[in-house]
Amino acid sequence: MKLSEIREILKATVVVGEEKLDPSIEAGAASDLMSDLLRVQKGGFVLLSGLNTLQVIRTAVIAGVSAVVLVRDKKPDQDMIQQAREHGMPLLSTPFTMFTACGRLFKQGLRGVEMKARE
Repeated sequence: MKLSEIREILKATVVVGEEKLDPSIEAGAASDLMSDLLRVQKGGFVLLSGLNTLQVIRTAVIAGVSAVVLVRDKKPDQDMIQQAREHGMPLLSTPFTMFTACGRLFKQGLRGVEMKARE
């Protein structure tokens, strides 16, 4: 699934990375506990989070996340936006809750990172 499709499914606003919506996303993860991401098979997935801090971008970079989507219409501050821009990390915001956002993506065929790990 392309990141542009994820944007449409989640009715998301692109905060950073409008020019980077073409890559394919292999899987999805949702977490507010950033240490959980460091245990996931790395790379090629989108992260949905309600945590609106610099730590999300920093952890996403280490974990090889392809894009970050903030849920519940969270608006990142300028430091978070700058960090995403510096790392070339697409950053989006959706009005949906994490539960609803995950369900919408799952319904359209995106599976969790655990499915990627089994393949």
